[in-house]
Amino acid sequence: MDDAQIQMINRDYLQRDKPTNVISFAMQEGEGAGVQPDLLGDVVISAETAMRDAAEVGRSFESELYFLLLHGTLHLLGYDHERGSLAEAQRMEAREQEVFTILYNTFELACD
Repeated sequence: MDDAQIQMINRDYLQRDKPTNVISFAMQEGEGAGVQPDLLGDVVISAETAMRDAAEVGRSFESELYFLLLHGTLHLLGYDHERGSLAEAQRMEAREQEVFTILYNTFELACD
């Protein structure tokens, strides 16, 4: 989606009236949790923000999309860098880097 679309979702569901790069919606939390035990949830990504983020860190657009999908999926698996402790944020970041490195090396992601 674009920045305007993700800003609406961010505003309506997270009360943050600004665009962001990725938002995850867990299916195993809150009301209705467990209705579909095989579904983790949804991950939405702003392609516009991903493009800017990729340029800032020197990654390809495609690689940034993979990274954001991984980031969102880790949130669905219970990792949290925003509401938890510093140790939890560091744990998420370490896992993110570990898995991204594996994906990069396995699938030779375009990170140029």
